[in-house]
Amino acid sequence: MKFTIEYFTRWGENLVLRSGGKGWPMSYVPDGKWSVDIDEDELFEDGAKCAEYFYEVVCDGLSTRHEWRIHSVGRGRTEIVDRWTDVPGWKGAGTAIPVFSLRSSSDFGVGEFYDLKLMIDWAAMTGQCFLQLLPINDTTMTGTIDDSYPYNANSTFALHPQFINLPAAGVVVDEEYKALRNELNSFVKDGRPETDYVRVNREKRRLLRIAYNAGKASLTRTKEYRNFVRANSKWLLPYAAFCTLRDLNGTPDFSQWGEFAVYDEKKVEAFCASHKDEVGFNCFLQFHLDRQLREVRNYAHSKGVSLKGDLPIGISRTSVDAWQFPRLFNMDSQAGAPPDDFSADGQNWGFPTYNWAEMAKDGYTWWKARLRKMSEYFDATRIDHILGFFRIWEIPMPVKSGLEGHFSPALPYSKDELCAWGYGDRLHRFVEDPHRPGWYHPRIDATDLGGLHTDFFYHRHNEFWKNNATGKLSSLLGSTNMLACGEDLGMIPACVPDVMNRLNILSLEIQRMSKDPSQTFGNPACYPHNCVCTTSTHDMAPVRAWWEEDRAMTQRFYNEMLGCQGEAPYFCEPWVCRRILQQHLQSPAMLVIFPLQDWLSMDSELRYNKDSARGWNGNPADERINVPAIPRYHWDYRMHLSIEDLIAATGFNAEVAGMIKDSGR
Repeated sequence: MKFTIEYFTRWGENLVLRSGGKGWPMSYVPDGKWSVDIDEDELFEDGAKCAEYFYEVVCDGLSTRHEWRIHSVGRGRTEIVDRWTDVPGWKGAGTAIPVFSLRSSSDFGVGEFYDLKLMIDWAAMTGQCFLQLLPINDTTMTGTIDDSYPYNANSTFALHPQFINLPAAGVVVDEEYKALRNELNSFVKDGRPETDYVRVNREKRRLLRIAYNAGKASLTRTKEYRNFVRANSKWLLPYAAFCTLRDLNGTPDFSQWGEFAVYDEKKVEAFCASHKDEVGFNCFLQFHLDRQLREVRNYAHSKGVSLKGDLPIGISRTSVDAWQFPRLFNMDSQAGAPPDDFSADGQNWGFPTYNWAEMAKDGYTWWKARLRKMSEYFDATRIDHILGFFRIWEIPMPVKSGLEGHFSPALPYSKDELCAWGYGDRLHRFVEDPHRPGWYHPRIDATDLGGLHTDFFYHRHNEFWKNNATGKLSSLLGSTNMLACGEDLGMIPACVPDVMNRLNILSLEIQRMSKDPSQTFGNPACYPHNCVCTTSTHDMAPVRAWWEEDRAMTQRFYNEMLGCQGEAPYFCEPWVCRRILQQHLQSPAMLVIFPLQDWLSMDSELRYNKDSARGWNGNPADERINVPAIPRYHWDYRMHLSIEDLIAATGFNAEVAGMIKDSGR
């Protein structure tokens, strides 16, 4: 049977549909359509329902690759999915779970990339099409539990070695290995299953070093390994040198590295040549991580499941990025967030802010390379704190409190303006701009300034921030085909929704964080289509824990949002959780993505129960991944049951599949 594949684009010429070594030239049809006829057997091999292809656009002698996927949706019909927003009315469902939180019988004390295959199986069998992850970049800095923070990477390109499946990287599976694996995999602290972060990473590194020493001679001669190093050399070799220097000097603070405190390409090349073994080991780790994650991505696509990554807004000031490209960052400033529902004192992340003017000089090359690397693994990305592309909350060094920050870029007031407005005797209610002495920003907590406070934070900058973000985001997002989903929580300027809609960036909707100041709770039935809606995020308490935090709020939610009469149950019972999730699934939102904890909350046998017959000894608060108000929080949450147990829960899975199907997702 012949399939007619059509694609719409007005850009470029000579489109060729390719997969592996095969290629089908596409014919131009008027009004921007390109078409090609292909036999069914050529499209879908071995009974697959989804095939991955790419087209090459050749324009002025330059070739650009764009990936797409073709889905079989019935006899003789296909759909091309390039960006999900191109499919009118399309809706899907998914699950959010950090890789480190996964649990299977084969992993080594922490979730691994290969565990995602089992999660993909579960997603596919329940009708889900997305798995959303937290950042997966290497955060190894000090070798302590502080390194568990996934938003403080030492490289925005390198992957975290903890996610390697050891046997697939050449580690020998003997009795000693099995005993250690079982011990680490059953680690429990204070009755809560966790990751023994320090020991897991130490033992993995030890075993991987043995595997590297045994196989490096043969591996480095392979074409696959040489091609990987060559294709990634711009970030890989500086990263490998950074890791080696970090370990030799006992600190990731490169300002303490003597002659290597300032990055010099020739010096680093010479260093790599003189430390081949250490540098080679770090390249070996990244090679296997890349190979395993690509395998997972391909497996997901074969099952019709997409992977959604996370793009952190900040970079660590002790990272290879800051070492290699210091001109791109304001190292004398710190990024954070103003006071919000997560933290009354604001947040100070400690990251340097971006020097956008310098980044613009080469067309945002660093950003585009970062996004393209992500797109090798992910179909979509969560843009962490997208408001930071409009303006960032900047806190001078070495101030700690987020209350002392100001928005940057911004349009501060001159001293003369403030005097003319009658605020000359209240300059203590303003923050002086550290880059422009004599110019002032209202303090975020200076609500006694009345209309000036409201005007400054919500109106004065609308066009300024709109123009500031539009140029950057359109340029960056156009460099890949990933679906962009913005985390647009907090103090949202009026210009943000317009920019996100124009650029097809999905917003984030959370019922207990209504964007309408007149409403305590958001109504899922009124959400826009171009959004991701969820019950909670990694920075929030899951539904069951939230239910027990504020009794008055719970009662109001029970009566107003669930439409129930009388007194609310003290605990968030399974039927309550089910109704909350069902409200979201029935919403118009393009994507509904629930944390795994909230999916499990619907089942009295599977959810994390105190005094459970299975011996899970904890309470709903133990399911929390992060508490933003607590600096250096330990990110060590792990599933209390294995993914194999989850897959075997046929009754629960049938219920999830039914809810998703009934919602039209």
